[in-house]
Amino acid sequence: FCLTVVVQLISLVIIILIAWILITTHPFDNYLTADDIFADHFVSANSAPKIKCDLLKDCPVGTFAVRVKSGAHTVVGPSICFDGQIVMSHISNNVGPGFNIVVVNGVTGAVDKFGYLNSKDGPEEILTYLKEIEPGRIVLLATFDDVTKKLTDEIRDVLEGMGSTLIKTLKSRDNWVFAGVAGHNLSPFEKISVNEPKNNTYGDWPEVVEISGCFPKTV
Repeated sequence: FCLTVVVQLISLVIIILIAWILITTHPFDNYLTADDIFADHFVSANSAPKIKCDLLKDCPVGTFAVRVKSGAHTVVGPSICFDGQIVMSHISNNVGPGFNIVVVNGVTGAVDKFGYLNSKDGPEEILTYLKEIEPGRIVLLATFDDVTKKLTDEIRDVLEGMGSTLIKTLKSRDNWVFAGVAGHNLSPFEKISVNEPKNNTYGDWPEVVEISGCFPKTV
């Protein structure tokens, strides 16, 4: 019996010595806890910067991220994002029927002005607003509702002078989005959704149309 007790005591002492050696040579402070691992994963997963205007990749130096989306029917307004800032949107409650427009300094990226040229305004007011935009300014446009009621040939000419190639074809209830530069020709940032009763998404109205990409700075 005494021998058994002695063996058990010796075994216990050995276990204690092994545990003491492990603790002193490999302190637990050096180990990551489950909370540490979760925290590191959570931070790394959420610390990645969001790509501006929800593009698929970051824009290179010398360009601005843009995304312009037309309105849907007469219910949901358009949205215009420039360089990561949603300048106009239905949620912001700063859009309206007609041409929704954002004018930007093409060098610095600062927003000069924005608003909507109401389809209820006279065509002279719309024309004056467009003609006052300084050459070299980036112009972002999105339609909401029917803009053709006040769309004169002279207004079409001014927009064509900003680089539009589709404005001359815009018809009643078509959706149109555009990004160009005042005084410059031929912009690739333009799309139109044609009003065709057989193919319309919203009854008497076509589908939403949008453009996105990296718009070059102006010099």
